Amino acid sequence: MTALEKILAQYGDAWVWCAFDPINKLLPVFVVGKRTMKNAKKLVAKLDEVTDDTIPFFTSDELRHYERALLETYGIVREVPRESGKRGRPTKPKLMPPPQLRYAQVVKKREKGRVVSVETAIIFGDPKQVSKLLSASPTSKSINTSFVERNNLTMRQSSRRLARKGNGFSKELCKLESQLYLASGYYHLVKTHLGLRQKVLDGHRKWRQRTPAVAAQITDHIWSARELLLYRVP
Repeated sequence: MTALEKILAQYGDAWVWCAFDPINKLLPVFVVGKRTMKNAKKLVAKLDEVTDDTIPFFTSDELRHYERALLETYGIVREVPRESGKRGRPTKPKLMPPPQLRYAQVVKKREKGRVVSVETAIIFGDPKQVSKLLSASPTSKSINTSFVERNNLTMRQSSRRLARKGNGFSKELCKLESQLYLASGYYHLVKTHLGLRQKVLDGHRKWRQRTPAVAAQITDHIWSARELLLYRVP
């Protein structure tokens, strides 16, 4: 890598890669950086670290990096055929998607910068299994990316560093990442979410307010801003 390429990799536009749980409105992991295969792999690997053995049902836009990133994290090695004794390069093992891996893409076709059509494509998984998952979903019955796109708007509204055409941007990726972790802590632990409230009948109140962390049973109460700022991270 040349000196110029190193500079371009560090400065300029940066993306916030997000994994989003639409049921609990949870943002389990994010990665700040360029739109590269390396960061796509990093995002999926981080998600695998903070989740259980169940492979989630994935949806995304048509960025080609996700397919390889999912295979490298969840894929299984296909059995390599025995050497035939013939000359030539040996057959390399290939990664195959396990039956539990289901992944679909939302493909938007654009003309002159405007979306003219939206199609979907199932990359991994049986279409019948995907239809069954969508039928049982409590959030959406179709393949879409609307939930993560709405979360992107929430992030922009909560962080001036992500506002478009503004002068509050970060000059260093590490500073942007630190600020996003703080904003993420407030979003998950302190700020209640209207879509997560529960109806109660105790005579005093009609609704029980919840944060994403309460809904996901990560904590048993709504935190105060003071509790968040004084919490000592292990």
